Amino acid sequence: MEGTNSLFLQLAVVLGLSAVLGFVIKTLRLPLLVAYLVAGLIFSLFQVFDIIHSQALTYLPEIGIALVLFFIGMELDIKEIRNLGKPILAASLGQIVFSTLAGFLIAQALGFSPGESFYLGAGLAFSSTIVVVKLLLEKKELNSLYGKLGVGILLLEDLVAVILLMVMTVGSSFMNSGLQSNFPAAVMIFKGVLLMVLAFVLAKYVLETVFTAVAKSAELLFLSAVAWCFVFVAVSLLLGFSVVIGAFLAGVALANSSFHYEIQGKVKPLRDFFVTLFFVYLGSQVVFEQLGSVLPLIFIFTAYALLIKPLIFLLILGLFGFRKHTIFHTAIGLSQVSEFSLIVMVVGLSLGVVSQAALTAMALTGVISIIASSIMITYSKTIYKKLLPVISFFEHGRFVHQEEKMKEDFVMEDHVILVGAHRMGGEIMKFLKRERIPFLVLDFNPGVVQELISQKVHVLFGDLGDPEILEFINLERAKLVISTAQDVDDNLLLLSEIKRRRAKTVVICRAATSSDAESLYEVGADYVILPEVVSGDFVVQALKNHWPNMSFFKDRSEIELNKLSKNHLAFE
Repeated sequence: MEGTNSLFLQLAVVLGLSAVLGFVIKTLRLPLLVAYLVAGLIFSLFQVFDIIHSQALTYLPEIGIALVLFFIGMELDIKEIRNLGKPILAASLGQIVFSTLAGFLIAQALGFSPGESFYLGAGLAFSSTIVVVKLLLEKKELNSLYGKLGVGILLLEDLVAVILLMVMTVGSSFMNSGLQSNFPAAVMIFKGVLLMVLAFVLAKYVLETVFTAVAKSAELLFLSAVAWCFVFVAVSLLLGFSVVIGAFLAGVALANSSFHYEIQGKVKPLRDFFVTLFFVYLGSQVVFEQLGSVLPLIFIFTAYALLIKPLIFLLILGLFGFRKHTIFHTAIGLSQVSEFSLIVMVVGLSLGVVSQAALTAMALTGVISIIASSIMITYSKTIYKKLLPVISFFEHGRFVHQEEKMKEDFVMEDHVILVGAHRMGGEIMKFLKRERIPFLVLDFNPGVVQELISQKVHVLFGDLGDPEILEFINLERAKLVISTAQDVDDNLLLLSEIKRRRAKTVVICRAATSSDAESLYEVGADYVILPEVVSGDFVVQALKNHWPNMSFFKDRSEIELNKLSKNHLAFE
């Protein structure tokens, strides 16, 4: 009972401080994970209630990692990642080799031993999957081209990190046969293939049947999904792989499930809770008493992560023909040190190769770089505008990657410009096509763009936040612009551009909150869609039209379920 009381006290302190700091950080328009990292630093500095060594920050944070990677896997379209295979492979491996070598040489120059320098270099090479994906999810940019590139690079880096960790701890046997010690590479490949085949076989022949059977109970559906995640993570661990790989493959297995949207909505609050604990834990790994001897290393490694790593990605991705907007947002998203870096250092410490001072240096480098890169990612669109002349240097110019190719300029007048073709935008497209109204679609999801091109829809691939894209869509000639984008900054940019061009087009925007809606009206929006208000209006109108006959609602379920089952375009 005493241990249980202690756990609740520890959670109360951790979550209470995180909530207070979160409120302060949010008022400063910074990402919440900054508050969690600062909370961890405070616990490390004052050793409050021995929180660092508590149950609350020893086991629970890893559950957050599992749920985030489970979430990523469900969002992933393997076909799209396969289309980006070469640039992902070149960028990941090129950066890992260069950064490991650079980190090794820097550590050697500062007096660290060769073995310790290798571990420090390897730690510097990895970027944080959990940070980047969390911010992409918050900004709703996971399906953008730079989101897909970033996630692909991160997953390949994670795979390299897992292989590195397995090589470091290669002494264990496989099924007591001694094979692992004699043939480590062959056994690792065999186990990896076995794990992937198991995931997809179960997904195809078992999971869909199970979820269909339990779908009538939202609570049971949620429980079954989480159970699948943890069972598969357990299998992954038994085969010698990490939590990250197991959780990710468990999510990929559900990517094409008709239930994956509902599962995501149910899992999200649980994921956010455990992720909070993870970032507090990360900040708590800094030992301040040892800072004096490693400050130069921390300064150089942090500068490298924030400046040199993005530069490497800019150079490599630019060679593959990606546009400057894409390569900039991909590169800036990878400008930090990973949680895997700490794991690598901890393994080195257990083997007697790495000192506690080196571990502290990597931990503080990770905390500082994650805080700084989180702020950079949050304000990436503003930074992009400031650095546009410099970033143009990295754009190849002679050829464009197939995922970035645009159709020729469209000569249209009195047309509709529709920003976003997924879900809400798809329903609008159905009406425009039915009424034969000329329209042009702008979308940043390459999969959606390819689908629209195949259906002979006028479409441009691009992000509303990219000023160059606005040159292609003939704002001055448009009769109506409908933006389904939820990012208020993107919509404000669109409105300011329309105002600057003195276009007389009518503008309809979407807002996430009432305060965002007020901001858009003040800048010049003609009508702002606020989902809560529109939903209320729709229900009232439906009641007016169909009361007291309720057959409209009773016969509606199959139609609505069919819409929800669509993975891509609402008009399919």
